[in-house]
Formats: sequence, structure tokens, C-alpha cells
Amino acid sequence: MTKILGISGSLRKASFNTGLMRAAAENLPDDVKFDTATLHGIPLYNGDIEKESGIPPAVTALKQQVMAADGVILFTPEYNNSIPGVFKNAIDWLSRPSADIAKVFRNRPFALAGASPGNFGTILSQNAWLPVMRTLGAELWSGKRLMLPKADTLFDDEGTLTDEAARDRLKAFVKAFADYAGAEKET
Repeated sequence: MTKILGISGSLRKASFNTGLMRAAAENLPDDVKFDTATLHGIPLYNGDIEKESGIPPAVTALKQQVMAADGVILFTPEYNNSIPGVFKNAIDWLSRPSADIAKVFRNRPFALAGASPGNFGTILSQNAWLPVMRTLGAELWSGKRLMLPKADTLFDDEGTLTDEAARDRLKAFVKAFADYAGAEKET
């Protein structure tokens, strides 16, 4: 059984990327388990908070989910041509204390996916993630990237992916990544 974790980088209720993550968890191959996570409850990173109170419970819970996964898909929005602040903040927290970087990120397969109402489907956000994930030692899967432009035409008002062609692309993306993460787990 290959365990994949999807993390949505948006806090919005009807988020395209949370909807994309939910759709990814549907219609999986029999040998894939797909868990989901959001960033709700993760405070802004502050070294004083870390020193005085330690790692917040929401961060610890997300860190444990990442460490239990064979692979992680970041479902990233694109804000102002880059990474959403709340998503980068969560990754910054996951890298604390720095001694945990290897346990959380090092050699763990990560993939990038995203949906945006713009014409380029989160390509700039996904590109901005590359140096961050390399710095943390993550194993970036280069087999595919999933970018869904014009997301406002692919999702309903509740954030449910309704476009069948996009669902088919998503299903193929998740299967290919799960195959890769499963193969990496065995080596």
C-alpha cells in the first residue's frame, strides 16, 4: 500500500486547490491510500513562539502526517505569481527544529499540482517551490506537473471539480506519482 498525503495551500472554503485535493482522493487505485491536510490552525512562524512554547500542535500533526506518507502532493494556489504566504509559512514551520528537516523532507517524494483562474494554472507558483523543496532535500518528482488554468470554469461554487477531462488528468497524475512514490519506498 502506497500512502500519499495531499496538502492544500489555501484556507478558502471553496478553494480550487482544496477541491482539486479532494478530487485526487477519489477513484484511487486499490493499492493507494490518500490522506488530506489543510493549513488551518498553523500560526505565523515566530522564533520566539518556538523558543517559548515549542512546535504548535497543528504543526506537529501535519509533520506526523508528512512523515507517515510515502509521497506528498502540494496543491498550491498562485498568489502574485508565486507561493502563497500561508503555504510557505507552513513549510517553514515543518522545517523546525532544523534537526527535523531530514525526517520530514529528505529524500521524500514530493509532487506539485495546482489550479488557478488565470491562464497559466499555477506554473509560477510551482516554479517558486522548486528551490524551496531542493533546499529542504525533498525528492521532487519530475514525471509530471498538474496545472489547471481557468479553474473558475472547472469547479462549481462549492469548490468541487466538475470537469471530466480535468478529473481524468488528475487521476493519471495521482496514479503516476503513487507509482513513483511506491517504487522509491522499495529502494
